[in-house]
Amino acid sequence: MSSSSPSSGPRGVCRQNLNLEGVDQLSLLGVRDENLRFLEARFGGTLTVRGHRMLIEGLPDSPPQVVEAVVSVVEDLIDRVKNGQRIDQVTIGYLWDRASAPKSGELPFDGTSEPILYSGSTRQSVRVKTSGQQRFVDAVRDNDVVFAVGPAGTGKTFLAVVMAMDYLDRQLVDRIILVRPAVEAGEQLGFLPGDMQEKIHPYMRPLFDSLSDIVGAAKITRLLASGVIEASPLGYMRGRTLNNAFVILDEAQNTTVGQMKMFLTRLGLQSRAVVTGDITQIDLDVGSRSGLVHVREILNEIDGVRFVDLDGRDVVRHPLVRRIVEAFDSAGITDGRS
Repeated sequence: MSSSSPSSGPRGVCRQNLNLEGVDQLSLLGVRDENLRFLEARFGGTLTVRGHRMLIEGLPDSPPQVVEAVVSVVEDLIDRVKNGQRIDQVTIGYLWDRASAPKSGELPFDGTSEPILYSGSTRQSVRVKTSGQQRFVDAVRDNDVVFAVGPAGTGKTFLAVVMAMDYLDRQLVDRIILVRPAVEAGEQLGFLPGDMQEKIHPYMRPLFDSLSDIVGAAKITRLLASGVIEASPLGYMRGRTLNNAFVILDEAQNTTVGQMKMFLTRLGLQSRAVVTGDITQIDLDVGSRSGLVHVREILNEIDGVRFVDLDGRDVVRHPLVRRIVEAFDSAGITDGRS
């Protein structure tokens, strides 16, 4: 793909042309050019497509670096389209934030990385969207126990489930075990009706949603019925030894120190564990110390254990979620208790 050097138009407007020949423009630009309009709103200039050419124009007297950042974003998006990635506003917002305000010392994210898994429900490839997510995936591949700590929307749970299904599909494990502490987020739900699976279903809903997105609801039902996927509250882990399993402990900020030790000592042969949580969303009783907070002090130097920190730059939900997370962080407001 070729692009011209930046040039100055009337009134000091910086502009640049990009060649879109061979690019699926619908995938790149979005329906009714919604991706184009979204990027325009972020940088303030204009993007115009005529045939196989895209003209990028900055605002009058805006620095050339602004247009250069847009060019970098569009070129990255083109590479992603060519590799079959679906372009959405979350991806565009992340790329623009990175290009317009690069973080010192941060390694560039390779948007053309290989798919982790192909979704059984949509057949679309599942790929990481941020450098933090790439670190998370690499850590799971290289370590038996991985802790992923970060705010809402960073893809902790979803990527953990994706990696679990990848290991199951490649027959590296025989089963997937989903574990969550049964702690309400500031509400008392009372006694729930039904058998154990019906009682824990509300707690497991986020994990089931991620699985359904990946392989489809029908297959999830079959895997649960056959025991290949098992969902269990944390309290039922005591006394078990988990061999040949990919174990996910979600919402781990709501474990006590004793529960965290109990969970980690359940791992058997040919098993690995991914522990996810957000230490700003602790719902334990006042005075109880979070196992997710405490375990870092104990295991940070242990070989085979890795901690991965995700932050607002890794949020892949609605673009507003990232700004909400950053606003709460700036205000120093959390639900956490150490």
